[in-house]
Amino acid sequence: MKTITNPVLPGYHPDPSIVRVGEDYYIAVSTFEWFPGVQIYHSKDLVNWELTGYPLTRSSQLNMVGDVNSGGVWAPCLTYSEGVFYLIYTDVKSRQGAFKDTHNYLVTADNIEGPWSEPVYLNSSGFDPSLFHDEDGRKWLVNMIWDHRKGTNSFAGIALQEYSPAEQKLVGPIKNIFKGTELGKTEAPHLYKRNGYYYLLTAEGGTWYTHAATVARSKSIDGPYEVDPTNPILTSDKSKEDQLQKAGHGCFVETQNGEWYIAHLCGRPIIEDKCILGRETAIQKCYWTDDDWIRVIDGPNPSMTVEAPNLPEFTAEILPDYDDFNHPNLLKYWNSLRRTFDGDWFSLTDRPGYLRLYGEESVSSFHRQSMLMRRLEHFHVEVETKIDFNPEHFQQMAGLMIYYDTNDHVYLRVTDHEEHGKCLGIMETKYGQYDELLQQDVALPENTEIYLKAVINRHLLQFFYATEEGKWQTIGEQIDIGHLSDDDAEYIRFTGTFVGMAAQDLSGQHKHADFDHFHYKVYLP
Repeated sequence: MKTITNPVLPGYHPDPSIVRVGEDYYIAVSTFEWFPGVQIYHSKDLVNWELTGYPLTRSSQLNMVGDVNSGGVWAPCLTYSEGVFYLIYTDVKSRQGAFKDTHNYLVTADNIEGPWSEPVYLNSSGFDPSLFHDEDGRKWLVNMIWDHRKGTNSFAGIALQEYSPAEQKLVGPIKNIFKGTELGKTEAPHLYKRNGYYYLLTAEGGTWYTHAATVARSKSIDGPYEVDPTNPILTSDKSKEDQLQKAGHGCFVETQNGEWYIAHLCGRPIIEDKCILGRETAIQKCYWTDDDWIRVIDGPNPSMTVEAPNLPEFTAEILPDYDDFNHPNLLKYWNSLRRTFDGDWFSLTDRPGYLRLYGEESVSSFHRQSMLMRRLEHFHVEVETKIDFNPEHFQQMAGLMIYYDTNDHVYLRVTDHEEHGKCLGIMETKYGQYDELLQQDVALPENTEIYLKAVINRHLLQFFYATEEGKWQTIGEQIDIGHLSDDDAEYIRFTGTFVGMAAQDLSGQHKHADFDHFHYKVYLP
């Protein structure tokens, strides 16, 4: 029996939206403040997945400069109807306090790889928008409603409104069709239709260890909706440490052979409920009862190993984990923070065979950072680069970054000191508090390329450096990076740990750093 091994998308891949088009399956996931916007994965067997690309690649589609931490793209919804792909997404501009500024947009494409259209603005009444294509040709948008008022339920229900493709806007009345269950925090709505029933799938309980998936149904699209008597259909058992946690925020798909599955987010804590990889994507198999309710097989708790559908094996494209930058375009797994790739802050051609980063704003900036990063997707990883950088001032720095957000990151960086010259040190920002972890930075030879390495063993990080290839020396003590997680912050957040290269020039001179390669290597502990 073929099996699905969860998570199918390890590392920071939350809020999956899954759709089948013929024999092809696609999953779209949230990207928050990371650019390009929305990752889309492709499979033909639900077992093996490849990154096919990003639909939001232009600032005209997504301008996140200034977006807050864990703002940006929330909970995309990918659907398909009559030869057209529809992608709905939210761009969150503010999220703390009573108010949330959540602007919802639609882009379309005839091909999953694009080109994708300019965005159509939909509404701003809440987040997690989803588009449903009814059998009669009408299209309906659902999204959760955010209520900022004192003494109310902030998660105020699910709004339903018709979308007119001809007019490219929402039309007709808005109706609150479902106010949720006692689990609370009702969000992430998706509509389906089967055997005369409209099924409403929502996430409840909050995207934490109480997370769950709730199903309700109605004979009419605008309700009233009856909740599944065994609700929730999916949730995690926190007492089972070896189980996928945080299960919820799901999306159903039916195979061409009539089998049903749910893609859902999950987390794998490594220490004290901390998930440094962020929220991941898993898949569970489902079945329908005789009285037309959907159930997760062996549920409601998620399984690590799931029976795969009876489909031919799919060979997914595997991107190289060693990038020598000897190619005209960035590999698909590279991401930048809030800014597009069409600026002048990096280059693959200014020095052939190197990635050149031009130093810009600080690691605290919500605007224009020079940072090229990829997701941390494994618990045991070595990441290595070689840097050619000759700073002239302490405000110029570049190196190897382990990053969650502006409040939490660790940075092995080359800089300049008035007395010691070119030197190497470790910066850490933890819970927003800046620190330097060495008593004194290590002096480096001038005009010499430096090798930098980080070894990550679950929640422990050790840095190394070398002035000659292979002659590694430790620098600093082991660092606990449990704070690089959704779970270790005063206010909830939603992304995951990234690793990669960065450069800053706080003087405004845009001093550049050249990186010869980047190697992401998984190891067995």
